Amino acid sequence: MFSARSPPDFAENPLTRRVTELRREGVRILDLTESNPTRAGFLSPPALLRLLSNPGGASYAPDARGMESAREAVSRDYATRGADVNPDHILLTASSSESYSLLFKLLADPGDEVLVPAPSYPLFGYLADLDNVAVRTYPLHFDHEWHLSVDTLDRQITSRTRAVVVVHPNNPTGSYLKCPEATALADLCAARGLAIIADEVFADFILRPSREPRHPTFAKNSPALSFALGGLSKSCALPQMKLGWIAVSGPKPLREKALERLAFIADTYLSVATPIQIALPGILDQKLALQAPILARLTRNLDALKRQVQTHPEVTLLSPEGGWSALMQCPATRTDEERTLMALEAGVLVHPGHFFDFESGCFLVVSLLCEPAVFDAALPSLMSAAVG
Repeated sequence: MFSARSPPDFAENPLTRRVTELRREGVRILDLTESNPTRAGFLSPPALLRLLSNPGGASYAPDARGMESAREAVSRDYATRGADVNPDHILLTASSSESYSLLFKLLADPGDEVLVPAPSYPLFGYLADLDNVAVRTYPLHFDHEWHLSVDTLDRQITSRTRAVVVVHPNNPTGSYLKCPEATALADLCAARGLAIIADEVFADFILRPSREPRHPTFAKNSPALSFALGGLSKSCALPQMKLGWIAVSGPKPLREKALERLAFIADTYLSVATPIQIALPGILDQKLALQAPILARLTRNLDALKRQVQTHPEVTLLSPEGGWSALMQCPATRTDEERTLMALEAGVLVHPGHFFDFESGCFLVVSLLCEPAVFDAALPSLMSAAVG
């Protein structure tokens, strides 16, 4: 009765099953996987919520691209990152997930492929399945910093490949694309007739300087048709507001055709609510104020984790350049799932690296967004599991 777009069953994996059992028993679990800012103590200021009460929100704004005032606000936000983006080259969506879905519909027929990085957040496969698109991975390489090898990526391209997904910065590695990598990628995609989908939702959260200049944004013009994704969920810690955007760049003929077709697809759904579109300029005006306490929390927790790791030479912290996560490489005497279950039995929940498509090694993924009291209380048990 059901299509193959959804999983054939919803059986829990061992980690999720054990979490369910412990919570049912009333065991307190210190959750170091928390990435929802509204559950990590970051609540919307009342003044921001009042922006949603504009009387104009009672009307219906059916522009498929999004209200002009909202797109102009996104354009001004890109200007702070050195990108001159025409508001007419921006399309609003309800979320980054919806942005992906619209772009898969735009670029790929059933059975076509998109290339996604490994490691990366385990969402692309589900999104692609829902649009009958296949996913192939290309590896990121670590040599003191994470790197994209365009030559390696090139070998993954087939006759069915339609787009390359880059996550800038990556989740969970926290690595940004460097300028030479982005240039080489754009040149390759232009030559091979591929689009670039650049997920930049964490781009504002820089945690440490890089030895090489970071690529600012794929919203800037490039030789390849490119789609830069952003949204309020991460940039302003407002996942409940449900607003994202796609900034389209690349050669003018391709860009104009893409925008025309994107507007057609978006017009089928008209998913973005009027109140949040009206509020968007005021929200983005407060972006730096909204980000400041999050950056302080991320930096503080990362420093606490560094201090713990320094006392355990068996563990390596792959310090992130940006984003909300940190990676710990542990001795391979146990699998990452075994170490995750050990931590859980001690009352601490973390993600194993294989959730993020690490091909080898033993990695644990920790959210830096957690409240400091929770983070500090969890660290001793986490480190014991990491080395035990």
